[in-house]
Amino acid sequence: MATPEVDHGSPTPVYRQIAAAVIADIESGALAVDRRIPSEASLVQRFGVARETVRNAVRFLRDEGYVYTVPQRGTYVRDRNTEDEHQGDE
Repeated sequence: MATPEVDHGSPTPVYRQIAAAVIADIESGALAVDRRIPSEASLVQRFGVARETVRNAVRFLRDEGYVYTVPQRGTYVRDRNTEDEHQGDE
């Protein structure tokens, strides 16, 4: 996974830039279907942003159907080629 930097001067919100980087990792195969995405703490460290910014990025990814969350287990890459609903979705 590449370590892109966020551009705080960009008109694109930082959380969307982080989400775009995770989407790129998913689309490249670096993050496979049903595999955990990096933890919030890991993403905070990777991008040098506040935890709330990472939470917003993960919420965006979930809302857009890229990931699903299993409480107390983590957030996983969703198979966007199926219409399955995962039990742990929030």
